[in-house]
Amino acid sequence: MQQTPIPTPHTYPRRILVAVEAYSPQTITEALYALTQTSEPAYIPTEIHIITTERGCDLVQQALVHNGWLLRLCQDYGLPMACTTPVFHLITDHQNKVLWDVRSEQDNEHTADFISHRLQQFTADPTSSLCALLSGGRRTMTYYIGYALSLFGRPQDRLKHVLVDDCYFFLKDFYYPPPQTCWLKDRDGADFDASAVNVTLADIPFVRLRDGLPSDLLEGSSTFSATIAAAQRGFDLPKVHFDWNRAVLTCGSVPVAMQPVQLAFYVWMLERRMRDLPPIHWTDSETPSLATQFLGVYARLHGENGSFEQVAHALKGGMNKAWFDERKSNTHKILKKTLGIAGAKPYLLQAHGNRPVTRFGITLPAASLTFIMGA
Repeated sequence: MQQTPIPTPHTYPRRILVAVEAYSPQTITEALYALTQTSEPAYIPTEIHIITTERGCDLVQQALVHNGWLLRLCQDYGLPMACTTPVFHLITDHQNKVLWDVRSEQDNEHTADFISHRLQQFTADPTSSLCALLSGGRRTMTYYIGYALSLFGRPQDRLKHVLVDDCYFFLKDFYYPPPQTCWLKDRDGADFDASAVNVTLADIPFVRLRDGLPSDLLEGSSTFSATIAAAQRGFDLPKVHFDWNRAVLTCGSVPVAMQPVQLAFYVWMLERRMRDLPPIHWTDSETPSLATQFLGVYARLHGENGSFEQVAHALKGGMNKAWFDERKSNTHKILKKTLGIAGAKPYLLQAHGNRPVTRFGITLPAASLTFIMGA
């Protein structure tokens, strides 16, 4: 069966160039020039977003918008006018007060949270590809945008770093190589042709940790440190802790909430693993039966009153395929939502054998399972 090729970044309908900026607006125009004129294939942004401070915004906006450098670049190379009107995102603290600059430890904390939240928002749109620029901001700002992309980045997202020779840095008249000869003076006072300047856009590899994040962090806001902690848990050795007294399930260090039937099903699977019993198929004949085993766990957890009769009625004819598959599917959904796709893998019911008699069971070592037994 032929697989559908994964779209490359330049084919996405929404193409976002996002940068952190402090005092070097030239990196924006240099990167835009390289993305559209020297990259193969060309990556033409549909929108530009600049994350900066109040101090940085004044300088960058003056150069790129009021002095018209973005407009000149777009006119010189026939780029869409959308690239001439960047969106500025001013970094704020937790009280929504705009930061003048990034100086203190608290400023860095607010900056980390702000940048990670913005990248979470950009990458939440499946129709977008993101090109994050690792140039232009303070060092901590560029670190945070790189790390945030590692946390939230998808296959279509890229991290870039723009480079020009030292003698062209921070020149007030050089923002990109124009299409025609243009003589300027470099930092040493020597004449140079701006159209011949080589602008290099390096592709920076990064580790994508997105699949290891719980879905609530991917769908909503979270602090930078909390997101890092969630990603870090994906590298911890898997372990399960279940407290019978309180009916509390913990996978790794994360509490996992399940509805009564779902919790009883998963605890049943955990118990079978602890007792070194084999994976099961819903048609398996055991003594006691699979349905009886499950109901025994349910009664120990939740008692035999109320919903127990309803659950027992559903299994009065024994365990069937629809009931077993629904419990398994729901268990996997909850674990993936809570732990992230990658983080949930060790805790899932693993398949054994081939269809139509594929059996399922937990494969974690029994030594990694801990039960606190009820009285």
